[in-house]
Amino acid sequence: MPVQRAILILLALSCSSAVLAWCLLTPPPTAERDKPAVAEKEPHPTPAGMVWVSGGQFQMGSRDGKPDEKPVHIVELTGFWMDATEVTNAEFQRFTEATGYVTLAERTPKREDFVGVDTSLIKDEDLVPSSICFNPQFDREMVRQIRENPANVNWPYHVWMMQKGANWRHPNGPESGIEDRLNHPVVHIAWTDAVAYCEWAGKRLPTEAEFEYASRGGLQQQEYPWGDKLQREDKWLLNIWQGEFPEEHKVRDGFEMTSPVKSFRPNGYGLFDISGNVWEWCADWYQPEYYSASPRRDPHGPRDSFDPNEPGLPKRVQRGGSFMCNINYCEGYRCASRMKGEPSSGAFHCGFRTALSPADYDPFTKAPGQLTKSAAGR
Repeated sequence: MPVQRAILILLALSCSSAVLAWCLLTPPPTAERDKPAVAEKEPHPTPAGMVWVSGGQFQMGSRDGKPDEKPVHIVELTGFWMDATEVTNAEFQRFTEATGYVTLAERTPKREDFVGVDTSLIKDEDLVPSSICFNPQFDREMVRQIRENPANVNWPYHVWMMQKGANWRHPNGPESGIEDRLNHPVVHIAWTDAVAYCEWAGKRLPTEAEFEYASRGGLQQQEYPWGDKLQREDKWLLNIWQGEFPEEHKVRDGFEMTSPVKSFRPNGYGLFDISGNVWEWCADWYQPEYYSASPRRDPHGPRDSFDPNEPGLPKRVQRGGSFMCNINYCEGYRCASRMKGEPSSGAFHCGFRTALSPADYDPFTKAPGQLTKSAAGR
């Protein structure tokens, strides 16, 4: 995912015109199921809006995917709860109303926020609250020429822009709103914002291993949460981009941007939109070669981050893909696909869902978000 600091620099270099449902799916009869390491029973009642994902063993990664998806390796996980859907605008609104929290996209950036960057390149007029959106007026000829060179791995930066006034309350800019999108996933959420919500709710972000295990829905080494074919009987099972990205969007799944949660069927674990709709933050730092050193039991990611495409920027893992993904672009909706983002940057296609470990259940019941919910129900 493009990062805010990188795009601000591109803006400073005068490139701103161009730069910026309801039943469980039955797995195919030939699909191999993940094997439980231990048959785990729910140790406590499942919290509202979550599903229990029993612990087990699975093959993480892909044999035919991108280099950072290799090698395929065995991972064993302890059971956990995960939100059935992405956190919605309504849920995030309840959090901000209770705490007064202001997301990073709503704050005015300062020059000192851009560590390791020549801030003289940043124009004063760009130091305003803003977030990353798609730029429908991108220079198509320039993008075509850049994309023809395989070395230009960052070519997507040229179809994004920093939209002033864009944030979770105004997904497409200051003239947009969420009054008719309260059941859509919240977007323009930085990793830091997601962690703040988790702390209030008494939960946490899922690890990358938990996310992939959960997304597979019990299937072993299948491309998608429902099997190896992207479509079933020509029906779209997720919200992604249909057509040639970024020139043509045919909107065959019915949604040009985000879709209401639960618009598509859940996977085998009862998780909705675990593929498509919006990118979802994970707890882990990103390193492309982490799988070669990953522990077998409950991996939590590397100690720090390294992205060879942008070595100066720390990155956290993102999973699940978004409505902007398609077959000729990122294919982030594949179960094994990995993405990364700078923790202080959000975008109009980036949200999150939460997870909860059994060991954290008692503290969870006493968290501010749960006490507020209990008081509201009286």
